[in-house]
Amino acid sequence: MDHKFTHAADAMARVVIQNALFFGRAKASALVIPWCTYTDPEVAHVGLYEAEAKARGLDVQTFTEPMAHVDRAVLDGDTDGFVKVHVRAGSDRIIGATVVARHAGEIISELTLAVVGGLGLRTLARTIHPYPTQAEAVKRVADAYNRTRLTPFVKGLFQKWLAWMR
Repeated sequence: MDHKFTHAADAMARVVIQNALFFGRAKASALVIPWCTYTDPEVAHVGLYEAEAKARGLDVQTFTEPMAHVDRAVLDGDTDGFVKVHVRAGSDRIIGATVVARHAGEIISELTLAVVGGLGLRTLARTIHPYPTQAEAVKRVADAYNRTRLTPFVKGLFQKWLAWMR
């Protein structure tokens, strides 16, 4: 296995126990294993990188949110870094994510859950995040995805409504 981490060993041991005691058929190769390097800022990742996805023949759309745009990161003086999420083109299905931030190890967990649960950016956009937190960067990435879904007609209506509200 590529992931030589204690949390990966624990997950694989659980697969072995499940298979041995409960006649399971789980595979360690099917595990979605995030990782984090505890530098400053931290670097965390789950799933595929954009180049890996393209090498597998997958069309990818990438959304990136700089931590400098996240209010809590600005308040804490932790504006170095970003959240980058890769989805299958034409879909909101997350296939990989990288976080570079002071608390990347915590932020990557939400994205890992989305990958494991088959949740997409639409679901993350509907999720209410406490404010202000650095994990709000995930919501901002999901909002960026939602903006790509607006048709020109809806964009025009929205812009007219905003102008009228001013």
